[in-house]
Amino acid sequence: MIAYHASHEQFSPRELLRFAKLAERAGFEAIHSSDHFHPWSERQGQSGFSFAWLGAAMQATHVPFGMICAPGPRYHPTLIAQACGTLQQMFPRRLWVTLGSGEALNEVITGSSWPDKQTRNERLLEAASIIRRLFTGEEVSHEGHFVTHKAKLYSLPGTPPALLGAALSPETAALHGRWADGLLTTGHDPAAVGKIVQAFRDNGGAGKPIYLKFQLSYARDKAVAEDEAYDQWRNNVLPREMLATLQYVSDFDVAGQAVTREDLRQRLPISDDPAFFLARINEYQNVGCDHIILHNVNRRQEEFMKDFGHVVLKANLQVT
Repeated sequence: MIAYHASHEQFSPRELLRFAKLAERAGFEAIHSSDHFHPWSERQGQSGFSFAWLGAAMQATHVPFGMICAPGPRYHPTLIAQACGTLQQMFPRRLWVTLGSGEALNEVITGSSWPDKQTRNERLLEAASIIRRLFTGEEVSHEGHFVTHKAKLYSLPGTPPALLGAALSPETAALHGRWADGLLTTGHDPAAVGKIVQAFRDNGGAGKPIYLKFQLSYARDKAVAEDEAYDQWRNNVLPREMLATLQYVSDFDVAGQAVTREDLRQRLPISDDPAFFLARINEYQNVGCDHIILHNVNRRQEEFMKDFGHVVLKANLQVT
């Protein structure tokens, strides 16, 4: 499966709704939605509410949708269960949900302190358990990182959405293998991605689907692809520890000033040739990634969808 990534941080909800329809027409087999309260840069400049957008986008299209969100102070797990259960009931078997440990950028808006990674992982596992229990119709009371008192979902989906775990390291992937229905990861180096996939499989994830979010910059002019990637995405190639702990948009913009164009080239594939990216997709598939989510990080979405529809998506369908 090849999916289109809808980046709420870069485009308004209205624009993304149009892009979702265009992506389906171009041949993308699914659409994946981000979920942020703040963007990673003032230059990106957007951050629509993903759950509201998903209802409109799923009504306007026919393909499956995935979304990633973080249980925490912004989203209590009962709210995630209710929102995802409602979407899955309206659009049966068309939703999968990835749970992540979150980023301070989106969570400190509630005034809560930002916990360390171990605590965030513990909180994630706890939330996943609460959400699964609610999807069965059980009345759930719980005390821990989250407090839930006699919560019960009355509008249940016929089939609960799959719950995936998000991981950027083998250590986190190994934790997810025990509970998640699948794995979502990202990365520039296929060999490093392969280690994350293997850690998931070796710790309970064998046979479960692997999703990869493949970030790239494509434009018909390579110089444009690089210029726009540097404008839109240089903050996002900062070390993952910084991405998780920086608290404000201004912090990202300050830290991003130290990122050079060479840094960007080392961390982000940039090309004017769709076949270049098709070769990389094949490498990711060879290390075990079943589902590839393509995120073109610049603003030239329409030419990306058109050109990849002609080259990448047709080639992938012939292989699969």
